Amino acid sequence: MIDIFGTLGPACSNEDILERMFQEGMTGMRLNLSHMMLSDNEEQIRLIKKAASSQKKEAKILIDLQGPELRIGNLMRPLPLKKGDAVVLKEIRSPKEAEASAFFEDDPSEGQKVIPLSRTILRMMDADEDFLMDDGKILAHVDRWGENEVSATILRGGTLSSRKSITVKKDTSHLPSLTEADRINLKTAVRLGVFGVMQPFVRGKSDLEEVRGALSEVGGTGLKIYAKIENRMGVEKIDELIGSADEIVIARGDLGNAMPLWELPGVQKQIAKRCNASGRAFMVVTQMLASMEHAPVPTRAEVSDIYNAVIDGASSVMVTGETAVGDYPADVIRYLANTAREAERARN
Repeated sequence: MIDIFGTLGPACSNEDILERMFQEGMTGMRLNLSHMMLSDNEEQIRLIKKAASSQKKEAKILIDLQGPELRIGNLMRPLPLKKGDAVVLKEIRSPKEAEASAFFEDDPSEGQKVIPLSRTILRMMDADEDFLMDDGKILAHVDRWGENEVSATILRGGTLSSRKSITVKKDTSHLPSLTEADRINLKTAVRLGVFGVMQPFVRGKSDLEEVRGALSEVGGTGLKIYAKIENRMGVEKIDELIGSADEIVIARGDLGNAMPLWELPGVQKQIAKRCNASGRAFMVVTQMLASMEHAPVPTRAEVSDIYNAVIDGASSVMVTGETAVGDYPADVIRYLANTAREAERARN
């Protein structure tokens, strides 16, 4: 039976809503640990398990690690950015600054908006290059590069929040597979009975071997490893990743930033075909019901997208912001589950 995953967030942290989501067909929940520690969510995990039990189900809880993904630092408040705005990306000078709940504000003296970055990311940027933020929603261009700061112009605006992703052109293969926070979270995951671990931006089987080794050290050999394909390196190494992961995740958000969008459907089909040929389970995720963050009914295109992903062999499908921050989390699961299972019947 196909797995139906939601993503935990403020929109679905209520026990009644969680119960309804499991009633509508949800089988598991993802916790995104890019912005938090797993230990801070023990009460939420208890509620998830309780809600699943009320529907005679056992919740499959997945944790999504930080991994080698690049992210901005903490902001004082969400930062509105519009086309033509000048921004300054400044180095976070110490671990204390990186952990601060409020770091940089607008600089009214110069009329600039300031975004904190680690030195590692700053050194990966070059003058006269474009970069993306917040899963590609915001596009900017580097006007001037300096050792401790970068000046840039916003080409496509949006509202930027703390710890959102940033995508640059430089190769990220030198970055470690696991952060120190990831290793702590893996230990906590074993204690809390988590079902599986999602490793982002997988670049080759060595990334997965490191995750598996870290799990072994903390007694977590029974946890499933989900390899998220989010860059061209992952696509190119798909055959070795299929042999090293328990499930492949076609994560279309950042994967769509790594290539022209019109190439993305073909790459999704290619990965699905490789997984099917090898008998490896795969998941499809990102913007499956994006319109339902604010609408009670999905578009026909979204329903067709879910249906086709399952017809192509997906063993699980997942929504993210739709349940984490959307207005209709239980209805999202209803459309996702019913469409997926209709396709599953047709596939069988």
